Amino acid sequence: MNREQLIKNINKKKSLLCVGLDTDIEKIPQCLLNTDNPVLAFNKSIIDATKDFAIAYKINTAFYEAQGIKGWETIQKTLEYIPQDIFTIADAKRGDIGNTSEQYAKTFFKTYPFHSVTVAPYMGEDSVKPFLQFKDNWTIVLGLTSNNGSRDFQLQQCGNEMLYEKVLQTVAGWGNPENLMFVVGATRKEQLQHVRSLLPEHFFLIPGVGAQGGDVATVCENAMNKDGGILINVSRGIIYAGSGDDFAEKAKDAAKDYQRQMAVYL
Repeated sequence: MNREQLIKNINKKKSLLCVGLDTDIEKIPQCLLNTDNPVLAFNKSIIDATKDFAIAYKINTAFYEAQGIKGWETIQKTLEYIPQDIFTIADAKRGDIGNTSEQYAKTFFKTYPFHSVTVAPYMGEDSVKPFLQFKDNWTIVLGLTSNNGSRDFQLQQCGNEMLYEKVLQTVAGWGNPENLMFVVGATRKEQLQHVRSLLPEHFFLIPGVGAQGGDVATVCENAMNKDGGILINVSRGIIYAGSGDDFAEKAKDAAKDYQRQMAVYL
């Protein structure tokens, strides 16, 4: 999916919502546990309930890889079930020496045809560039995250700038706003403003809304650009909005509420 198609879908749905399918089998409603594949059944119900409000789905591969072969099969079947006009993200946080990154890129752009994959930039340019060679696919690079551990490295001084600033501006030169996004946490208003000033054209994938304390208004007011420019990820706040037989209905209500909050800014 290219940038033009993504922007068109944002404007059509009046939404910036990315639904995170961080599906934990221990949190799936009891009513699904007797099905052949409870995780897949859950994902399908969530997708059916939220697809009118979501412009993206993010599959956190860790929750599936932990299930072995069946987990990878669930990734494939979930990906196939997502409507083709909705942006898909493999939240895999890969990144290694060049020839290894080439295989990771093939995994998530060919074998499992996601539109995008998250990438860790710590090993430098040759670990990121292989992902950027695929036309109409996106590389989403970790920039400034919202977890407590971000203080250990990202927020440390590096010469005249913070390390995260150096990472953002350096990596931006390896691609362009048509194929490169950045992960930017939602919990810091001032830093959202600052990152947007550094990268006025790029899309940001923004976690941290909902369970982690971020809110839609703060994100939209400080991180949007003329094209929307952000994908606001909500995982637990939507997929676990309900735990009973009506879990899908509760998820739909939550997704609709988030979309309404976002529509004000579009």
